Order: sequence, then C-alpha cells, then structure tokens
Amino acid sequence: MVLVATDGYLKNERENHMAHELEINGSEVAFALRGEPAWHGLANVLFDQDQHVTTSEMLESAKLNNWNVRLEELTMPEGYRNTSSNKLVVRDNPFDGGVDVLSVVGDRYKAVQNEELFAFGDGILDGGATWESAGSIKGGRVVFGSLVVPKEFVIDPEGANDKTVTYLLVHTSHDGSTAVQANITPVRVVCQNTLNMALKDSKQSFKIRHTTTVGGRIEQARQVLGLTFDHMDNFEIMARQLFETAMTDDQFNNIIKNIYPEPESGAKKVAQTRWNDKVDLLNNIWENSPTNTTVKNTAWGALNTLTERIDYFRVGRDGGEAIIGAASGFDPVVNAEKANILGAILEFAK
Repeated sequence: MVLVATDGYLKNERENHMAHELEINGSEVAFALRGEPAWHGLANVLFDQDQHVTTSEMLESAKLNNWNVRLEELTMPEGYRNTSSNKLVVRDNPFDGGVDVLSVVGDRYKAVQNEELFAFGDGILDGGATWESAGSIKGGRVVFGSLVVPKEFVIDPEGANDKTVTYLLVHTSHDGSTAVQANITPVRVVCQNTLNMALKDSKQSFKIRHTTTVGGRIEQARQVLGLTFDHMDNFEIMARQLFETAMTDDQFNNIIKNIYPEPESGAKKVAQTRWNDKVDLLNNIWENSPTNTTVKNTAWGALNTLTERIDYFRVGRDGGEAIIGAASGFDPVVNAEKANILGAILEFAK
C-alpha cells in the first residue's frame, strides 16, 4: 500500500489490487456497485445512484449468477483410499465456464446458490429495496451483497448535513467457513465508512448453517433483524449525542493513546515507527479528510476518523487480507477493534 500526500490529505493508492481480493479476469471483475466508485476503482458495472437495481440485475452485473455450486465426490490419487465421507464443493467459473474446486467439506454440508442468498436478502425487505453492491472475494469462496434499507438519519441537516444510511448485508461462504448471514449496519454515505453496530445487547445478525436450508427462514430473519431496527433508533440517539460532544485535538490524541497505547521504552524500533505512523495518519485524517470536514472536533468525527483508518488505510495482517471483507463486517478481529473504538468514544462522551 502506498500513501501519497495530495492537497494535504493522504489518499490511499493500493498498487496491489489483490489487497481487496475481488475476483478478476482480464477486464472483468466480480463486483458491481451503485453510485460513487469504490476506493479501488473497480466495478464490472457501475449503476447510477438513483437507479433501482433488482436482484437479477445485481447478480448478473457482479458475475454471481449461474455458478451452479454443488458437491462432487472427492477423488483420490491411484493407490490411495478415501476413508472419509468428505465431498468437494465446486462451481462453474463465472468468467470462463471452467470448473473450480472451492473447498472440501463434510457430507452434511448443503450448497447454497448465490441466487438463493440474494433472494433471501430481497425477501427480508419484502422485495422493495434496491441493491447497492455485490461481489465475490477470496477466489469465489465468499460472496456478499448489500441492500439499502429505507431508514436513514441526518445529523444537523442545516449545518453538518452528515447522512447515515442503513444497509442489509447478506453474505456466505462456499467453503464451510461462514454460515448464510444477514446483518444490519449503518454506513456514512459520504465515505462508505462501515460502522458495525456494537451497542450493548444489540442483536444485529441472523445466521443459517450450511447444514440446513435457507428456504422458509425469511420470517424468522425479519423478527431477529426487527430487533436491530429498534436498536437503530438507539444508534441515531447515540450518533447525535456524539456529534454534540466537543473534542479538542489534544483530547483526540489522548483517545488514540487509550486505544493504541504507545510501545514501552525499550521496544523494538520498528514497533515505535509503526505506532508513530499510525498516530500521524489518524491526525491527518482528523485534520484533512474531506469526509470529516463538517464533523471535526466532535466525538462523532473522532469515531468516524478512527474507523475510516481501518476501512481505507489498514494493511492486511498477512499482507493479502481481503480489505473489502473486513470493512464489510466479515472479520471478527476488525469488528472487535471497532467495538473497542466505539466503547472508548462513548466513555469520553459520558
């Protein structure tokens, strides 16, 4: 990842596009988006912001249709005996039609088609919402899509005009690592900065194991996620409280040190350098990010600065981590870090 200073703000130029781990074949990419281009500048289809995108349109545009995910017998080399009941998970490649092996799973595993996943999301919102994004990461092992929920709020409409929209995110894996999941998440539209809810007792997700069927679970999902919609009201109250809580530059830096303690004296030089770079980057976002202009010097601005660094400027733990997946809420480590950030900001605003 290369950080380049432009107009006083560090813009994120990821020279290695594999950081996002989207599936790419030549000029085609398994990703489609409505509205402004994503940070990586990639999209197989970029829909107009005001366009209503249907399930079939999004599936086709993101190269997610007709995968025919299925189980096949696990073949062994000559002379080897298979003493397990494991199966291969395979699909038809969306770019060239070849057959890809995605994983080896137990015989109780039930394949879920991308069409089923998206129909599930569409059904939860009763078919009335528009799709915002969809894609395939990790070589087709994880697929996702997000719908715009007809619920939003604007902080200080006559001044800051900071808009937050609610999304329904549906995703699953085709390798047994992730169940079929539906999550509610609020996102700042101005920068697509995902703020996974970490409110106390908030139940924000619904999961279906790959050993059961998706069909017939829509109403149950609605009931579970309906609790989350109630918590969205609490999230709005919290956001307004944070916006009304002033924060100085010194207080912001104390928050940074609270969340990311400075290495102890005697620590390796590389650790101190990394910490200094993190603090410098956070201060640069705090001071100069165009997404923070109207909310700077508030606790709400601090929350968004700290999460913006994670979603847009973080290097993967192994150098090739799916940044899109982590930013969208698929990574429990990243989710825990965001929860810790929210806790620190709420403590400050007491």
